[in-house]
Amino acid sequence: MKTIKYCCRNEKFGSKQIYKSLKEEYPDIKQKKKDCLGNCKHCKKECIAMLGKKELLCAASPDLLYAQLKQIIAESRAESVPV
Repeated sequence: MKTIKYCCRNEKFGSKQIYKSLKEEYPDIKQKKKDCLGNCKHCKKECIAMLGKKELLCAASPDLLYAQLKQIIAESRAESVPV
């Protein structure tokens, strides 16, 4: 699983709560808060998070972004399970 990064300037849209919830639920996943992710166009309008260095996730609400992140985490864990 890649590192999830959050823009500190985006906290007003609810990214802070997402960070806290994922930290409690998945303490093994790397998360970082950055002052700016360089995606101000999206950051000003909606809740955002970045996976790795390039994959930007955007959602109209924190609940939708949280659901997207949980889906990605579940998929990455399913892929890493040996069959």
